Amino acid sequence: MAAPATSAPTKRRTLRAEYVTMAHGGGGRAMRDLIDDVFTSVFEPESHEDQARLSEAALSEAGAKLAFTTDGFVVDPLEFPGGDIGKLAICGTVNDLAVGGARPLWLSAGFIIEEGTEVTLLRRLVATMKETADSIGVKIVTGDTKVVERGSADKVFITTAGIGVIPPGVLLHAGAVEPGDVAIVNGYLGDHGAAIMAARGDLALKTNITSDCQSLAGLMEAVTKAVPSTRCARDATRGGLASALNEIAEASGTHIVIEETQFPIRKEVKGVCEILGLDPLYLANEGTLVVFVPEEDAEVALNVMRNLPAGKDAAIIGRATSGTPGRVEMTTIFGGGRIVDMLVGAQLPRIC
Repeated sequence: MAAPATSAPTKRRTLRAEYVTMAHGGGGRAMRDLIDDVFTSVFEPESHEDQARLSEAALSEAGAKLAFTTDGFVVDPLEFPGGDIGKLAICGTVNDLAVGGARPLWLSAGFIIEEGTEVTLLRRLVATMKETADSIGVKIVTGDTKVVERGSADKVFITTAGIGVIPPGVLLHAGAVEPGDVAIVNGYLGDHGAAIMAARGDLALKTNITSDCQSLAGLMEAVTKAVPSTRCARDATRGGLASALNEIAEASGTHIVIEETQFPIRKEVKGVCEILGLDPLYLANEGTLVVFVPEEDAEVALNVMRNLPAGKDAAIIGRATSGTPGRVEMTTIFGGGRIVDMLVGAQLPRIC
């Protein structure tokens, strides 16, 4: 996204085109117009150099660690109830940092844009990204744009990378989970996956479900401060809660038992899943996590979460046990047991 360095400040360029053309990726004035008017005028990076130059006092704190993550986003449709691909890109990368205990600070944003994409669509996505980043307190400091021929992409793909700082004393990892630890989710399951299905319009679904797309940074910071013994957290994105729990069970060598009666799932999401024969445990979420804490700290963590907007519907859903290592099992509403395995593929393509 960065423009070549110049010896003096340049006047902001104005993009007059209504649609993106191959010329907007060609390295000339058309590309500069696109970058200046649509991207840098909104993101307002401190420099137009090809790299961001970062400084943060927290980096010099004894025991602090740098956290780095990256993610790609290819959602269809690009705009959906509760968000769009721009909000998804910001929250998704911020949340990857947050569940590792990091305070998110800086983001990069790379755009693959299909020839023929409406410039007004790009402006809406960029505005959402800026608004979301500002609300979280992170800065988009660098990026890139590429234009590909019509049919080579689906309008817009976004890749974001994030850098954050893990404070001294915070050490979250799935291998730390022990038998007896309690599993807590911060809210409803499956809202994002169900909202995307409905928004596509090809399943004749009529529903008011909105995506749960949101930042989890504030919630995670509050939990780790209130419960320093927090073991680990995972955001339940692709593959849903089931995949997140399987990753934790495998890494920790524990047997995780969850209670179907305790799951916070909207009746509308249940209805969609029943109609289509889907399991809500595997539906993607974009603002839902599962955190494991020692049993004696579970109520503190639960109350902290419930006192925040991102955790007001938090619930204890199960615990780690010393049973079969690496297994996730659900106690059903009928009292029986069911193995919750990790899917080989996905229930839904391209939902996050």
